Amino acid sequence: MKILVVEDDPKVAGFIDHGLKEEGYVVDVAPDGDEATMMAHVNDYDVILLDVLLPKKSGFQVATELRREGRSTPILMLTSRDAVEDVVRGLDAGADDYLAKPFKFDELLARIRALRRRGGAERLEVLRYGPIMLDRLHHVATVDDRRLDLTAKEFQLLEHFMLHPGEVVRRTTLLEKVWDMHFDPGSNVVDVHVGNLRRKLGRAGGESVLETVRGVGFRLGAPA
Repeated sequence: MKILVVEDDPKVAGFIDHGLKEEGYVVDVAPDGDEATMMAHVNDYDVILLDVLLPKKSGFQVATELRREGRSTPILMLTSRDAVEDVVRGLDAGADDYLAKPFKFDELLARIRALRRRGGAERLEVLRYGPIMLDRLHHVATVDDRRLDLTAKEFQLLEHFMLHPGEVVRRTTLLEKVWDMHFDPGSNVVDVHVGNLRRKLGRAGGESVLETVRGVGFRLGAPA
């Protein structure tokens, strides 16, 4: 799951960034409204955490612009302004939820999970492919009911493959979806993590479904 954090206070942004990454999320940070809009145009985020008081362009303006363009990414507004009129204005601008600062991090995580539960089929919380089951909400993966001990990155890789079964997924796509936008594209980190995931699937009986497409990437093939 990839989240865009739009926050101009470096301490607050760093706190949220660190906490979300510890929970296994992929995080990009934008320090102002203009950069937030640009990043939302070029990346596919699952949730946007959007401060209201931003340099260059307010959070209200960012939300309004994204909704006008037809972008449906869930938006959670984060701000110290908790007056009723600000809440109403934020929701009218297109925000899906509103959380006033200061907030408890557990509450932020709960709001993110709630936003994930909304939406259509592409946000299904339980994915199934042959003997493989992935519970996205509780972060559990199994093969034939045998639980897999996956790292956060391995879980995100398997999640992406299961959202695109049978498709060839390029290494560059996995770098974008599972690592942040600044990660070195020349690194072999994707191959290492996919190899670890394949071995864990193999020990549980699902190795053959994860295929390497030489020179291109990887594919979740037909289950045995």
